[in-house]
Amino acid sequence: MSKRKAPSAADASSNPNADFCEFLIELANYEKNVNRAMHKSKAYRNAAGVLAQHPTRVKSGDEAKKLNGIGAKIGEKIDEFIQTGKLRKLEKIRTDDTSVAINELTKVNGIGPAAAQKLVKEGIMSVEDLKKNLDKLTHSQQVGVKHFEDFEKRIPREEMLELQKVAFDAIAEVDKLYTATVCGSFRRGAATSGDIDILLTHPNFTSESKKKTDLLHKVIKKLEETGYITDSLSHGDSKFMGVCKLKGEGQRYRRLDIRLIPHDQFYCALLYFTGSDAFNRQMRGHALDKGFTLNEYRLCPMGSQGDPGEALPVSCEEDIFDYIDFPYKKPQDRNL
Repeated sequence: MSKRKAPSAADASSNPNADFCEFLIELANYEKNVNRAMHKSKAYRNAAGVLAQHPTRVKSGDEAKKLNGIGAKIGEKIDEFIQTGKLRKLEKIRTDDTSVAINELTKVNGIGPAAAQKLVKEGIMSVEDLKKNLDKLTHSQQVGVKHFEDFEKRIPREEMLELQKVAFDAIAEVDKLYTATVCGSFRRGAATSGDIDILLTHPNFTSESKKKTDLLHKVIKKLEETGYITDSLSHGDSKFMGVCKLKGEGQRYRRLDIRLIPHDQFYCALLYFTGSDAFNRQMRGHALDKGFTLNEYRLCPMGSQGDPGEALPVSCEEDIFDYIDFPYKKPQDRNL
């Protein structure tokens, strides 16, 4: 999977709690990569997301605890940081060579916590060490090492718009009946993105289609022929993961995911992959309250026994909001 880069928290004008978010994300990565404590990692990451959306500077741990998703222990860490400018736990983590190495290696595309821990046991402690031991890596990991510096850089919106245009122009040359949309934080109006995620559909492909389709393969072939796609990490009938780059001097290599979605499921998928995660949870919860079940594939009414009924026809995102009686939110208003 693509390793999405968190937005820089350095800009305090747009995020008055940026420094809190930074240490929470660092703690989240440590718990995920080193301790494999996914519950703790998720709690830290969720707290960072809540603080990133809070419009004013949090003055204390008690104030932070009033926000949904921030408990006593995180509140204590916020107090410690406010009082001392640092965290004892993080200072200890940063001086532990094994923890530092595992966290660095997991930044490489294709290297998860288990692989990183195995590599560290073999004495590979940095990306520079990986470059000297490419024979120990899979193809995907080798590509991750090759483009490590570029993948670590976020993509400015201006470049995202150009990446989108080049891809969509090529897709239209294959067949004008394709519908393609770049999702994620880009669709929500973000100034920078971690990678480019394209949802693709075609009226000839539905959830009732029996045969495997070559619709995605045709698009990938065209994008490779134009030089837009430079590396392939995985390529199935419905999902491609790889690398793309704009033509010209000084252009960076960027991570690219393309998903082919059945035409009758496209708008449920579009809603889901646009996010944010918090907004999706809000939508699913509201749908349940109204007697529906909503996921990335379909919207269904719940039967009297609690079982989902047949999927409702959805021809646009607005249909989903209408069915569950939820006020329509433009993508840029879904940054919960």
